[in-house]
Amino acid sequence: MSHQVFINDLGDGVEEAVFAAWLKDVGDFVAVGEPIAEVMTDKVNLEIESTVAGVLTNQDCEPEDSVRIGQVIGVIEVQQES
Repeated sequence: MSHQVFINDLGDGVEEAVFAAWLKDVGDFVAVGEPIAEVMTDKVNLEIESTVAGVLTNQDCEPEDSVRIGQVIGVIEVQQES
């Protein structure tokens, strides 16, 4: 099952940020709560954490792209328990 990674609330009424970097590459396994990307606001750099465990299969933005709250930035293929 695929899970979209998106920009969550950045706090302090911030609606937009600059995508800074991917901390994981396509094909990497990510755990719940693990930082996978970083964004920059006027005041602070914030890490985007994975909310699911799985493999990062898609990166939909690049460094210096402008991103908004709710924007999809990537996809994680969720690992199914057997």
